[in-house]
Amino acid sequence: MAVTIQDVAKAAGVSVSTVSRAFSSPEMVKEETRARVRAVAERLGYRPNPAARGLITGKTANIGVIVPDLTNPFFPSMLKGVQARAREADHAVFLADAQEDGAEEARLVAAMAKQVDGVVMCASRMDKPLLDKVLGLVPLVFINRTVPGQPSVTMDNAGGMRQAVDHLAALGHRRIAYLNGPRSSWTNRERRKGLRRAERHGMQVTQLGPFVPRFEAGQQAADLVIAAKATAVIAYNDVMALGVLARLTERGVAVPAEMSVVGCDDIGFAAMSTPALTTIDLGGERAGRVAVDALLDILAARDGGRRPDLTAALIVRASTGPVQS
Repeated sequence: MAVTIQDVAKAAGVSVSTVSRAFSSPEMVKEETRARVRAVAERLGYRPNPAARGLITGKTANIGVIVPDLTNPFFPSMLKGVQARAREADHAVFLADAQEDGAEEARLVAAMAKQVDGVVMCASRMDKPLLDKVLGLVPLVFINRTVPGQPSVTMDNAGGMRQAVDHLAALGHRRIAYLNGPRSSWTNRERRKGLRRAERHGMQVTQLGPFVPRFEAGQQAADLVIAAKATAVIAYNDVMALGVLARLTERGVAVPAEMSVVGCDDIGFAAMSTPALTTIDLGGERAGRVAVDALLDILAARDGGRRPDLTAALIVRASTGPVQS
């Protein structure tokens, strides 16, 4: 026989309504009582009925997540953080890939609106007209983008870029190239702000692109970097940087002896490449957790707000070295 909510209430010594609130509105139940109820439910094998809970609360206990490109290895770490925090809050996660298309993002938000309580937008590509169409359909939290009046979780892209520039300057580089990401990317605009640090060091910066942030784009861009006579290159993301490394190897350009390469995101493959890739760790998993916290605050009628920038850290590996005289 299936365990019922009444069984849990009796075993925990509380009312049925308290058991219901412990799962549907945990913030309304004392921490000690909530822990006891959940421990009893776990021991008895009780699982609340999501549909029934939704009828009571008007909420689905579902969270949507939209990423611009699911094949980009950066987003799985962010999704891991989203999933872990959502699980702690007894929420399920629905995932969608917008294929680097702002219009597709808007369509996905509209499609998800009746199925989820809110949506986490990762590095959104939507322009203002598209945003105006979807704002208000469902609560939204943005990661790595700021939208006026909307809660956001941002990474210190500019600060991370400044660290990368300082690192290359210390190694003696004075001619560097930057490979831009998508024109619509807020992240790219922030990284370009950090790139201004090069002026302080008297460095000459050649900006190339924009590029679709994929491996093939890095391969294409490598030839342009060589033609620009740069001694170092910073790519919009690690995937592009790995494409640069591959093409430089094909061209017989030694890394880092003849060209230093820096990526951004610290994806898993960055440490596995040959040579291992110097990159900027932006804290993707942390961002996912914080974004769900912001969304839960909104759903509980608290202010989701703007979270402080998550700290960036330069990870120095073998792909960067001193300029050869």
